Amino acid sequence: MDISNRPGGNEALPALDEIFRPRGVAVVGASPLNLSFAELVVHALKEAKFPAVYPVNPKHKEVLGLPCYASLTDIPGTVDHVIVSIPAKSVLKLLDDCAAKRVKSVHFFTAGFGESGEAKGKELERAMLAKARAGGFRIIGPNCVGLYVPKSRLVNHIHSPLDPGPIAFLSQSGGHAQNLPDFCRERGLRFSKIVSYGNALDVNESELLDYFAKDPETEIIAAYIEGVKDGARFRRALEKTAAQKPVVIYKGGRSEAGRRAAYGHTASMTSSVAVFEALCRQAMAIQVDDLEEMMDVLAALRFVRPLPRGLGAALLGAGGGPSVLAGDEMEKEGLCLPGLSPAVQAELKQGLPVAGSIFINPLDTPNLIAPEAISIAMRVLGRVPDLHMLIYHLGFHPISRWGLGRLSLENFVKPAIAVMKEAQRATAKPVLLALRPPQGSEGMPEFLAAQRAFVEAGFPVFYSMRLLARALVRVIGWKRTRT
Repeated sequence: MDISNRPGGNEALPALDEIFRPRGVAVVGASPLNLSFAELVVHALKEAKFPAVYPVNPKHKEVLGLPCYASLTDIPGTVDHVIVSIPAKSVLKLLDDCAAKRVKSVHFFTAGFGESGEAKGKELERAMLAKARAGGFRIIGPNCVGLYVPKSRLVNHIHSPLDPGPIAFLSQSGGHAQNLPDFCRERGLRFSKIVSYGNALDVNESELLDYFAKDPETEIIAAYIEGVKDGARFRRALEKTAAQKPVVIYKGGRSEAGRRAAYGHTASMTSSVAVFEALCRQAMAIQVDDLEEMMDVLAALRFVRPLPRGLGAALLGAGGGPSVLAGDEMEKEGLCLPGLSPAVQAELKQGLPVAGSIFINPLDTPNLIAPEAISIAMRVLGRVPDLHMLIYHLGFHPISRWGLGRLSLENFVKPAIAVMKEAQRATAKPVLLALRPPQGSEGMPEFLAAQRAFVEAGFPVFYSMRLLARALVRVIGWKRTRT
């Protein structure tokens, strides 16, 4: 199914769907003497078992164990996608070879074009685009890391996750595009497609939004945007897409220093922050302030089931100080921790130890690292009408310190998962986890094993109570705009 919007109605150009499913990839500029982007891509494609990888460099016969060809036209097999890492002055001749080879897309890692601010760089971009239109292929970039499509085994970094998921990410930043799959790995977040598009000479943010709105493999869309090529078209694309699927946007270049960096990075003239934020609000997109917050919001959209009907939260865990901190941080971010009635407190006291406990909200009892106590607390709190979510925190107090063995899979995690699943089923309210990573290396294996088990069981994991609260406030506010 063709779900792309071809620019200018040019039916001779390949659909984005075709670009995301190449049969053969050429890497121009790869060398056995370096370990730069081109060589890492060859290594990554081999590691991912991409079926046909062709290094191209007239100076070499072999790169990383693969035959190396003197030119693109010397390759005997089909080449649909070309990755370019050669000096900018050499690209026009290469594009003639791309046309002769009948490729579908060309990704330029190469920089030194419009982002340089020099007239000759912009002139070169215009000549590149003209050759692409005449040759019937698309350009991704320049000045970007290109495509990551795990289903197609099309990757741009070593050790990338190869299991696809329902999240798409479009990014002007190559660094964010390469980092996000790895940063999200342990959070259980997987991607359908990631497109780093750099200077957006051809494929741009508006076309990608239009595509992902209709892509059946994408349920959630994330975007890192420094500037847009066509404000009116972007508004139409964002409004249309956000009406169909959640769109999470991190806008780069919001400060004066950030605006200067954005222009030097991708030649993006960033728009007024106030105008951009107003557009996002009107389109019902979810705005975030950094990449970490984007990951938290994605975790909430992906795993919080059902989405809470309101902002009332029940917080339970061990530790008076952490509970006080949590109450302050969560309410400061906009969540509400309603107090518990005397009747609810009395019911909790029947099943939980009274000594050393706080029977308010947050609920703090010394045995709340015992699955039986978690079950009692969640069953009681889950029946309170103005509590819309159940939040369990762990790792914020010495009683639950990682690395002691008390929180191992067999001793704690698997039994806790069982009671939390039952609480979620019985109360029809989501269970969320705030797991603080250990400060020392000795507890990290136990923490990672626990996190992986909770994620695989379908629970959203956050690394602080403040970050959890901020993400939930964003998502609940977004949900309210859509109902």
